[in-house]
Order: sequence, then C-alpha cells, then structure tokens
Amino acid sequence: MNFRTLNKTLLAAMLAAGICMPAHAGEAELLQRIDKLAAELEAIKAELAATRAKAEKAQTEAKAASDTAAQVSRAQVAAANPDNVVEQVAALRQTVQQTRLSSYGEVAYTRPKNASDQAQTDVARVVLGATHRFNEKIKMVAELEVEHAVTSKDDSGEVAVEQAYVEHELMPGLQAKAGLFLMPVGFMNTSHEPTAYFGVHRNLVETTIIPTTWREAGFGLSGQLDNGLSWDAGLTTGFNLNKWDATKTEGRESPLASIHQEGQQAKSRDLSVHGALNYRGIPGVLVGGSVFTGKLGHGTADFPGNDARLTLWEIHGRYNPGKLDLSALFSRGSISNTAVLNQTLAGQPAPVPSSFDGWYVQAAYQLWKQGDYTVLPFLRYERFNTAKSYEGLVTGFGIAPLATETVTTLGLSFKITDGVVLKADYQKFNQDNSRDRFNLGVGYSF
Repeated sequence: MNFRTLNKTLLAAMLAAGICMPAHAGEAELLQRIDKLAAELEAIKAELAATRAKAEKAQTEAKAASDTAAQVSRAQVAAANPDNVVEQVAALRQTVQQTRLSSYGEVAYTRPKNASDQAQTDVARVVLGATHRFNEKIKMVAELEVEHAVTSKDDSGEVAVEQAYVEHELMPGLQAKAGLFLMPVGFMNTSHEPTAYFGVHRNLVETTIIPTTWREAGFGLSGQLDNGLSWDAGLTTGFNLNKWDATKTEGRESPLASIHQEGQQAKSRDLSVHGALNYRGIPGVLVGGSVFTGKLGHGTADFPGNDARLTLWEIHGRYNPGKLDLSALFSRGSISNTAVLNQTLAGQPAPVPSSFDGWYVQAAYQLWKQGDYTVLPFLRYERFNTAKSYEGLVTGFGIAPLATETVTTLGLSFKITDGVVLKADYQKFNQDNSRDRFNLGVGYSF
C-alpha cells in the first residue's frame, strides 16, 4: 500500500472512530491517533531528506537498490504533495473541536394483568444533551431531562439537569472532571439509554436499591490502563437524611431515591467519597464493582440522625462473547446509627432502614439478525428488599422488615436499526401479584 492510500485509510478510520466511539473513551483514542499521524508526518519528512541523499549516493556507489527502494517510493509519494498531509492532520484535529448534540427518549405502555382499567401510556423521559470540546483536552457535557411529558404545578412531570460537568484530560488515560455527573455504579446508572438495556422498564434492583439516574456534584478522577483495567474515584455531595418522610411510603419503595439531592441546593457539610474498578481485558468480559459512602445528617441542629452514615456497594459481571449476553449484579446498602432517629419516628409507617439489598441475573440471545433488524429475547430474575432490617424500633408498634420481593421478566427487544428499539415483556411479582403487568415500549438514542 503506498503512502497516499495509507494516509487516506488512516484518515477514514479515525474519522469513523471519532463519530462512533463513546465520548468518554473514543475522543481520547482519536486524539492519540491524530498525534501519531502527525508524528509519522514529521518522520516521513525527515526520511525523505535522508532517502534523497542516500539515493544520490547509491547512484555513484552502486549500493544495492533493494535496501532503499521501498523508502524512496514512500518518500516520493509524500513529496508529491506534502501540504495535503499537513491539511489532513489539521482537519483531523478540527474534528474534535466541535459541539455534538445527543438525545434519547422512551415511551411505555403498561397494562396490569388483573386491572386492565389501570392501563396507561407514559412518555417516560426525553433527554437532550450537548458535548462541546474546547480543545484537544477539555470538554463540557450537559444533559437536560424531561420526565412524563408535561411539567407544571398540577402535573407529575419533572425537568431536571442530568449532567453538567467539565472534563480535562491530564494525560493520555487520565481525566479529571468537576460539576454534576453520574455515579459510576453498576451497569445502568451510566448506560441507561433505552437501547442499552433489556426490558421496557429499567430493572428494579438498579432503581430501588441503586437509584437511577443517580448524579452528584463534586470532583472526580478516572483512568484507563493498557491491561483493560479502568477506575474512577471522587469527592462529591451525598444524600440528605433530613428529607426522610416517615409518614409516606416513598422511603420503603426506594430508600435512597427519597433522600437524594441531585445538585438542588444540596447540603454539603458532609461530603461523600466513591470508587469503582472495571476490567475489560478479555474480549466479551466485563467484571467490576464500586463503593459509595458518606454521612447523611450535615450537622443539622437538633437532628438525631447527624451521625447516620450510608455505605452502598455493588459487584457486577457480564459475559457477551457473541450472540449470547449474560449479566449479573448484587448491591447492598446500609445506614448506620439510625436507632435514635427511629425512636423519634415511633408509630410512623416508614422508619429508616438499616439495610437493604438486591440482586439479579439476566440472559439474552441474538435469535435473528438481517440487515439492521435484530431480535433479542431475554429473561431476567431479580430479588430485592428495600427494608431488610431496622435499628431502634420501639417494641409494640408493629413495624416489621419487609419481605423480599422476587420478580421474573420475560421479554423481547426488536432493534430496527442501531439507535431504535421496540420492546415487549411480561413481569411476574411473587409477593405483590397485583403488580403483574404486560409492557410495550419504544426507545431511541443517538
């Protein structure tokens, strides 16, 4: 392959990589490839001068032409129009200095098995995002989410900033960021587009035990190693136990979702720390885990929960060698030092749990693929308990730990192109069979 052809091939591949790769990993790789191409250009220029001198000497000294033939040919191609190579390198650098728009959304139809009059259709969410790269090393990411189609004082809809942060590449494979960003926990919190998961609705473990979509404001570091290991660490805001309402059932449905702050004038006297590790060094294999911990009281005057501390951890694994897709996740949360607080909540229906956990296993298979069309049936089995134990409950008030719920979901994803999916599934609840339901959905992402 001559130099011009090689150059065009590299250019096409890099442009494709810049378009198709995820922003958090692909851009860094694209920049490395650009720098490599620029370095090769300089090497070729130097090689051209040396080759010309060597070729002239070869004519007079009758040196073996085979030693220099390949170098001469390559140099002559570059010499024909060296400015064009320079322009292409500049164009490649320009591709990363741009603003890129993104979006995802989903609409779901749900029909309870035993209460067809409660069937409903919901525009669950539409998210609009923008990523702007200021230069080769600094970018901004922002996402605005609208839930349930309409937002007003009389509606249940919500408008929220899902992400808003600036990231700086300190060196290849090491980034720092500041702002409001997603916690690197589990599978779904950072990859929750409807085209990225199975089922019309997000799985229950990663919504009730791990709140989704969970974001905090603060500082973070992330890195990638050549052996397939990646890591995250950070110092951020956390949860606020002052928001716990023991008179409502929200805390029993999802303990952390009821006390999250989401960057809304978040109390920050008590900050939290997090860390995550993921390994992708074997094709088709992902294993990892994360931990998040922080105090919840924020030194509030006369609040008996100031010493309460949350610790949430999870481990996960995925095996996706080809058509088969297997995944599993386990997560456990604990809130310590809740006894005194719960004693003040005597008689209320929802005291603060001291532990909650859940796990699931899931299997999917690419049953059929033709062109852009792909059919993927799946089966998921999950067990979770949002109030597994309590501390400090007053004897005789009858608040007992919740029973563990088991949910089996059988469904199908039909991808009609890379960014559009149609979904259907049936969910069976073991403890509360009034929640058994059929679901249909459509989702997109780009």
